[in-house]
Amino acid sequence: MLTDPIELVASARAAGRGVGAFNVIQVEHAEAFAEAAERAGCGLVMQISQNAAKYHGSLAPIALATLAVARESSAPIVVHLDHAEDRALVTQAIALGMNSVMYDGSKLDYAANVAATAEVVREAHAAGVSVEAELGEVGGKDGVHAPGVRTRPSEAVDFVGATGVDALAVAVGTSHAMTERTASLDLDLIRELRAAIRVPLVLHGSSGVPDDELTRAVEAGMTKINISTHLNKTMTAAIAAFMSAQPGIVDPRKYLGAGRSAMVDEVVRLLGVLKATR
Repeated sequence: MLTDPIELVASARAAGRGVGAFNVIQVEHAEAFAEAAERAGCGLVMQISQNAAKYHGSLAPIALATLAVARESSAPIVVHLDHAEDRALVTQAIALGMNSVMYDGSKLDYAANVAATAEVVREAHAAGVSVEAELGEVGGKDGVHAPGVRTRPSEAVDFVGATGVDALAVAVGTSHAMTERTASLDLDLIRELRAAIRVPLVLHGSSGVPDDELTRAVEAGMTKINISTHLNKTMTAAIAAFMSAQPGIVDPRKYLGAGRSAMVDEVVRLLGVLKATR
């Protein structure tokens, strides 16, 4: 079922639980995430990035498919637009029925980011849609900023107050698109940010974070945990193993099904790591 994103994330924050946020690239991703949520007995976020929308030619095909999967599921699910730098894409996501958006103005200077994000918040809130934003780029995306960059709590407090965002992605030691799980997080900074900021914190680039560190991040105050590359590795490995064992198979349902099943199992496991289950 499509569920209220603020209620899902805020209740998890209050209870000290994490919320898994997993990127949809193909419909098999959405189906896997819905099945995992049902098996684990908790809600999660299915998110579609600006890059995924470009891959499909536009946002509508993959967004409408993901929304359909979410509505058919018995688990509470949010359908979220991830890392949208294009304002028109935010407007389109709202019109399509996605109930959460991330506007990424982090490449702008601080004042311009505040102004643009506040404008998005006004548009989204008028439609009952929640907004996530990012204050300063998280490392690794398009080669900008090393993982050593950190969010300043005082600036984050001012940014949330000036924009009215519902969740904030912060830089605490992760890097996007990591294929090795070697990131070390600044847990003291997470605690400081959690104490200072009234909205849930979001951890981007979580594929590069080891399991135990993810659990500690949730315990320190992180709530929404974004994971994409790790699950793509899981899917790709399962498909490769299937094709190696059965090289004559040409029906994509067979090998995509193997990839989907592997993602279900891994998402269920990750939801436990994130303390997402009640």
